[in-house]
Amino acid sequence: MDIEGLDIESEIGKVGRVICEHDRKKGLLIPILHRIQEDYGYLPGEVLERLSKKLDLPLAEIYSVASFYNQFHFTPRGRKIVRVCTGTACHVRGAGEVLDTLENRFHIEVGETTGDLAMTLETVGCVGCCGLAPVATVNDDVVGEIGPKKVESLIKMIEEEEQDG
Repeated sequence: MDIEGLDIESEIGKVGRVICEHDRKKGLLIPILHRIQEDYGYLPGEVLERLSKKLDLPLAEIYSVASFYNQFHFTPRGRKIVRVCTGTACHVRGAGEVLDTLENRFHIEVGETTGDLAMTLETVGCVGCCGLAPVATVNDDVVGEIGPKKVESLIKMIEEEEQDG
């Protein structure tokens, strides 16, 4: 049977048509979620509620899809996304101290964002720059061999942005 010439309703009935419409809507969901996050910087709940009504998809299904992918976020993110590598090489060479310094200075934990949205602090399993350990990234720019001096200059840069922002 040729799928191109398949008349879904006559072959598998109205249920098949509903399933196909549902799949089509689900196929649009991820690109739409990307666009919402581009526009807002995260996925606001009220926007997802409107999307649920517009696509006629259950809100729980939208949250289920969005929460499956780690690139989608449900809370506002900082202007600087600082990720500290916690892979083996970085861990052995002091990534824990880098994290502790950032957490203490900005009064946040890993996964949190400062109140003024200056910075979000995250960890990553490996950046792929083990020879430069410990490593962090700031908005995808790699900062290698991030010892005490580099941590302090990173903190200074973020604090200056807080004052300017």
